[in-house]
Amino acid sequence: MIVNTCQNSSVSLPTTIEATSCCVPPIAPSMTVADAERVAKVFKALGDPTRVRLLSLIAAGAGGEACICDLTEPVGLSQGTVSHHMKLLVEAGLVTREQRGKWAYFALDAEAMDAAASALRAV
Repeated sequence: MIVNTCQNSSVSLPTTIEATSCCVPPIAPSMTVADAERVAKVFKALGDPTRVRLLSLIAAGAGGEACICDLTEPVGLSQGTVSHHMKLLVEAGLVTREQRGKWAYFALDAEAMDAAASALRAV
C-alpha cells in the first residue's frame, strides 16, 4: 500500500492507493491482429488528402459514382496518378470499380465506409 499526501494551498489530505490496482479496469483486446491490420490499411488509404478529396468527389457524383475522367481535373493530377490513388482506395475496400468501355467508374462502398467510421468505437 502506498500512502500519498495531496496538498492544496491550505489543506493536506492523505490518500491511499493500492499498489496492485490501477485507476482503470483491465483492458481486454477488442480486435484481432487480422482485423487491426485490415483497419490500418483503410486508415492508411485515408491518410492522404488527395484520396480523401477523391472519396468526397465520388460521394458528390451523380448516383454516388464518378468516372476516372471526371476526377483528374478537380484534384489537379494526371490520370495516371489519380488511377494509382484509386487503386489504393479499391484495395482498401473503400470504393468499388466498374469498367465501362475504356473508362473506369468508382462508387463508395457504404458498408466499408461505415465499418471504418466505427472501427475504433467500443463494442
